Amino acid sequence: MTDLVLPADDGRLERVPAGPAPVRERPVTPLSSRVAYAAAHVVPRAWADTVPGAPADLDWDATLGFRRHVWSWGLGVADAMDTAQRNMGLDWPATRELIRRSAHEARAVGGALVVGVTTDHLDDEPVPLDAVVDAYRMQLDWAQEQGAGVVLMASRHLALAAERPADYVDVYRRVIEHAASPVILHWLGEAFDARLRGYWGSTDVARAADTVVELMGEVGEAVAGIKMSLLDASAEVAVRRRLPASARMYTGDDFHYVSLIEGDEEGHSDALLGAFAAIAPTASAALQRLDAGDVAGYRALLGPTEELSRTIFEAPTSAYKTGVAFLSWLNGHQPTPLMVGGVHAARSLAHLARVVRLAAAAGALEDPDLAARRWNGLLALHGIEG
Repeated sequence: MTDLVLPADDGRLERVPAGPAPVRERPVTPLSSRVAYAAAHVVPRAWADTVPGAPADLDWDATLGFRRHVWSWGLGVADAMDTAQRNMGLDWPATRELIRRSAHEARAVGGALVVGVTTDHLDDEPVPLDAVVDAYRMQLDWAQEQGAGVVLMASRHLALAAERPADYVDVYRRVIEHAASPVILHWLGEAFDARLRGYWGSTDVARAADTVVELMGEVGEAVAGIKMSLLDASAEVAVRRRLPASARMYTGDDFHYVSLIEGDEEGHSDALLGAFAAIAPTASAALQRLDAGDVAGYRALLGPTEELSRTIFEAPTSAYKTGVAFLSWLNGHQPTPLMVGGVHAARSLAHLARVVRLAAAAGALEDPDLAARRWNGLLALHGIEG
């Protein structure tokens, strides 16, 4: 077994056992107590021009293979969302093809799939509200033609054009009226995208929540739920308790998901998490324990992953995608740690070393020996020998 070479607290390098492969069993029946989606990333070709501004050139075998990996653990896939680098390198032509191919794969394996719909094909400049509606509808039409479920992602164009909360309600209502089936809303906080500050018409979370609840009450069962990604557990619980009976809360809180998914006497959150892409086998195993009524077993499995997730999503939070792709590479799901738009360079070796240490402790290294060889080889490329 190959040891991991990691920095010690005193700055020296130490060799740490990678540990045995964690014992995880794929579910033999569908997960039932919670609905859970892992937000999946994309993999570029190793020889692609992975520089900022270049068109996304994807390795389709690795990209789709990762989705099959997630489905094999009983989780759904949330695709073409921020984890897949929407507004951060994944252009609309590549997004269209990703939605098409993922929908085809989902049908082939019987996997649950939702995809992100937003306005990012527009030029990066102000547009009127009617143009925002038209842009949403264009992407919505494409997703529906492929047979995919829809997540209405937050729109930078809407954030720029809206002057008051009523503008958000009007735009979303008009888009939702165009949908053939119930959609999921997405409230993405400014920690993930600073250009979404004040989304829903206010920087006051409670006031913004009033707008969300107003919209959901107006459109009724046309909204299946909302994903909240504010990294604020109390705000999520407050909104969860105000949702219509027909709507689910999908936690996007990569800091507090263990308690939010477990829930309380008044309800629980389901999951739509980038973190679950990094820890799919463990997430599945934990939810299987919850299905069996074993709350302690659920906590024991999923609890240790939260510190890992908090590190992957630490500030600047928008760089979390680097950690998700890095762990996918360590675990053998892709041939390269490179990312579209050069985003693989968004984190330092010191940060990645913390990710490796915590992943090993949380049982998130699926093949510890492979992970150690890949990590140690990356260090050697940078002149670091343990």
